Amino acid sequence: MTRSNRSAVAAIMPGPIAPGTRGRDCELREVPLPELEPNSALLRVEFSEVCGTDVYLRDGRLAGVPYPIIPGHVSVGVLEQIRGDFFDIDGSPFAEGDRVTFLDVHKTCNACWSCLVAKASTRCPSRKVYGITYGLEDGLTGGWSQYVYLKPGVRAIRMDGVSSETFIAGGCSLPTAMHAVERGDIAFADTVLVLGSGPVGLSAIAFSSLRGAAKLLCIGAPDARLATATAMGADAVLNFEGKSQDQRRDWVLDHTSGRGADVTIECSGAPIAVTQAMRMTRDAGRVVVVGQYTDHGEVAFNPHLDLNKKHLDVRGCWGSDYSHFHRVVEMLRVPRAAKIWSHIPVERFPLSGVNDALAAVEAGKVVKALVVPES
Repeated sequence: MTRSNRSAVAAIMPGPIAPGTRGRDCELREVPLPELEPNSALLRVEFSEVCGTDVYLRDGRLAGVPYPIIPGHVSVGVLEQIRGDFFDIDGSPFAEGDRVTFLDVHKTCNACWSCLVAKASTRCPSRKVYGITYGLEDGLTGGWSQYVYLKPGVRAIRMDGVSSETFIAGGCSLPTAMHAVERGDIAFADTVLVLGSGPVGLSAIAFSSLRGAAKLLCIGAPDARLATATAMGADAVLNFEGKSQDQRRDWVLDHTSGRGADVTIECSGAPIAVTQAMRMTRDAGRVVVVGQYTDHGEVAFNPHLDLNKKHLDVRGCWGSDYSHFHRVVEMLRVPRAAKIWSHIPVERFPLSGVNDALAAVEAGKVVKALVVPES
């Protein structure tokens, strides 16, 4: 499908037929190009990502999604058109032709209780997210499209000196994992265990290494992702398939002088992994739970043995804010850091192949799937 002069081709996700059912396939449609508001821009998409959240979106496993939607919450591209003032964080104006990415989180108010008192802007009730909580009725607000409308107030970041493909290979895992590593307060010489070898787990390994961890362990699957974990800094990896919970815990104890990890970061999305993280962490250690982005159900743990007697510090981690997004781009300007994320293998899919991309991500057949809209 090719677009008309006043429309863009986008992949539309209609959503599930009923809660808990597999969502219907995405379909291509022409969506009108917007009339730009003052201080807004139109981005021609170079790459957008496909991640596990998009599989959850397809199947209706996130609350409050205004189907139909255009998915794609992290993208990179070129500013095609600007109307009015469109500035970076330093107050310098962008120009048409600049290559940028943008913070998918929009309309954080910086005025409510969550923002001002709790200092938890990721819990702001006004917060909107491109490709997730903006729907088709809001226009071109997802990256699985030839163009994205950058509404007034969207924060864009220059990509000078940063490879578009390296950045999008990390995608949303970059700010999420940086936030998780911050929450883990990783110190020099810590032993860090990462549960899960998807994009968030891989980025958590990389950031933990850059933060000063002395030993990095990873439990995940399949073997191809564990090979990437090793390339990105993991010192030892374990494929959990066919291993009992006791065998996994014994493997961690064998690598930590019988104590357990100083910090464990749960990135798997499986509820049981939260309990496992607590049991694989040393006494008085820290556990960060970042993988539970959608509700996979409840899990049991022993408050005395798993938490209190161990004197654990367990911290949740929800999303990220502009500071994380800004700093990950700055990190990728540094060649030695960018080299780490260049190890992530990517597979490209056209807009017409987004359903194949979702299936590949769901089955773990790819480490990172990219959507490359046709021009």
